Amino acid sequence: MQTLTNLNQRTATVCRTTGETDVEVSINLDGTGVCHAATGIPFLDHMLHQIASHGLIDLDVRATGDLHIDDHHTNEDVGITLGQALNKALGDRKGIVRFGNFLAPLDEALVQVALDFSGRPHLSYGLQIPTQRVGTYDTQLVREFFVALVNHSSTTLHIRQLDGINSHHIIEATFKAFARATRMAAEIDPRRAGIIPSSKGVL
Repeated sequence: MQTLTNLNQRTATVCRTTGETDVEVSINLDGTGVCHAATGIPFLDHMLHQIASHGLIDLDVRATGDLHIDDHHTNEDVGITLGQALNKALGDRKGIVRFGNFLAPLDEALVQVALDFSGRPHLSYGLQIPTQRVGTYDTQLVREFFVALVNHSSTTLHIRQLDGINSHHIIEATFKAFARATRMAAEIDPRRAGIIPSSKGVL
């Protein structure tokens, strides 16, 4: 794995190569929502665009993997690499708001995401997606994506579904809520003046 970080601009590039996938992710936390996603999984690309657009995060995600087997390895490894890039871009987390919470409606679906850039990975996943697939995408992979992301970004993440019967709407509302919560938590708090947002003084 190769990692490059620009601490002044809160950017990072992570390259991860295994026997199953080859993934490169570049991220700019202070971007404008520009996204280039080419993972070979169209629905995942669509969700990555939601993270960028609604989080005002610039993302460049490129992946090749063993899609002839299924989407699992590529989906998971994109989550891993994005988590690593997010972790690197946040750096020591000095001055950030740290906590984020957003409630996203999408037609009949309503999903809440609360997160903490705590340095402690944890996922509470409360989605009940009614169908096994959206298009060709296995909806079980939504949870696998977020497991990988939180474990490698050291994020505490809670996802709660309050309403929804359409699988596409539920998943997209989740990614939009995650994007807005991430944007909120990653914002620089001018009152902290570069202080780590913890009573312990460390995250």
